[in-house]
Amino acid sequence: MTFDLEYNSERSKLIIPEYGRHIQKLVNHCVALEDREERNTMAKAIIDVMGNLQPHLRDVPDFKHKLWDQLHIMSNFKLDVDSPYDTPSKEELQEAPERMAYPKSASKYRFYGTNIQTMIDVALTWEDGDMKEALVFTIANHMKKCYLNWNKDTVDDNVIFDHLYELSDGKIDIRSIEEDLTDSKSLLRKRSTQGQHKSKGKSNTKYRKK
Repeated sequence: MTFDLEYNSERSKLIIPEYGRHIQKLVNHCVALEDREERNTMAKAIIDVMGNLQPHLRDVPDFKHKLWDQLHIMSNFKLDVDSPYDTPSKEELQEAPERMAYPKSASKYRFYGTNIQTMIDVALTWEDGDMKEALVFTIANHMKKCYLNWNKDTVDDNVIFDHLYELSDGKIDIRSIEEDLTDSKSLLRKRSTQGQHKSKGKSNTKYRKK
């Protein structure tokens, strides 16, 4: 007795493998039907089966539209039926997407992050006064904290003032200020303390009663 074995390597390639070979065969049979009414009836039945096989699509807006698009794709755009939606074109789906603009860094000082530059831009829009001075000083302290996260040692306040002057295009100049920023040790101590609090919080969850 001999058996005719059919290997996947000898079969035609599945266009959408998630639906399996039986659905693909149903689609191929639907395309081959000569009567339009029969094609319409069978196409709707295939859509119902596809919806049952992909229940997660029910949470997707217009999931029926997505199923019909997939049906046309599996038929290699040869299925001629009365679809409730516009038939997608092969050229449209194969069209290359538009090139996305690569995000540019706000400055060469990447360790400050882009939020610092945003804060500086906002500060430049404020009117001169106590509120703006307080904001600028807060930004400088945050810059020092970011610098310490990157350098993990210490930093002179003048370095922060120079960087702030450069990032603001020379519009914020506190290089001659007499007030000091928060001490580096205090910033490092706050960072280590916050890390300990987080680790303790995680360890305590192990002993909570369910």
